[in-house]
Amino acid sequence: MKSSSALWRTIAGLSTAATLLLLVGFVYALKDVMAPGSGALWNPVPSGDLSKAAPKTSSKQINVATLGDSLAKGTGDDTGQGFVRRTIAELQKNQKLPVNLVNNLGVNGMTTKGLLPTLDEPGVQYVLRNANVILLSIGGNDLFQGAQNVSSGKPLPTYKELSAEVDKASIRLKRIVDAIHQINPAAQLVYVGLYNPFNDLREMRVPGNQAVTEWNLKASEIVNAYENARVVSTFDLFVGNTQKYLSDDHFHPNGDGYQHIAERIAQGIE
Repeated sequence: MKSSSALWRTIAGLSTAATLLLLVGFVYALKDVMAPGSGALWNPVPSGDLSKAAPKTSSKQINVATLGDSLAKGTGDDTGQGFVRRTIAELQKNQKLPVNLVNNLGVNGMTTKGLLPTLDEPGVQYVLRNANVILLSIGGNDLFQGAQNVSSGKPLPTYKELSAEVDKASIRLKRIVDAIHQINPAAQLVYVGLYNPFNDLREMRVPGNQAVTEWNLKASEIVNAYENARVVSTFDLFVGNTQKYLSDDHFHPNGDGYQHIAERIAQGIE
């Protein structure tokens, strides 16, 4: 009996340690995601009056620009490639045209509210006008801000609360998509849909899945209003596969996760 009790205490201790490690990973990820870094937001762009600079796009090459949050930036991928450079590599294998990266404007912690005003900046507009493929990843930080409570002991967001955030953020997403189309109506816009990174947490599995599904449906309605725009689904990639495809922070994809996203993006680009 004593040895049996000791065994169960050991198992309980290991289980507690594993749970704490998971929570620490979430907290680390959320701190990085919710609080953008203090460095430059994106790569330098040419100086001068960019509003009058002629686009350099060409039908003889694929020019890719990326806009959005930490997934657009590639956070979590040890190789630093993220889905952006992996998409370019896939396109280079499958397309007969040269493929170039104009600029990656992904920023840790970016939300729909934060992204909207940047679309008025001449430098950002210059980058978008010089692309014929625009990749957009945004919305995850809007939806999962309340999940910061995972380490505080406060109640986690309910589906009702998540759904309310979906309603507000989707209005801003429409404004973002409309603005991008106005800046460069000829470019193909590819929106990367959301997945639920909290499938490992029982309290967030069902409400998270419900809210993400609702968001992706609204995003599809918004994006598909334009003929040259499409949504790439990622939800099914991560359901039941969070251990395989999420990085150590349990929020962002790892290299394999980004690779699967990139393959889907490349398949959807004409």
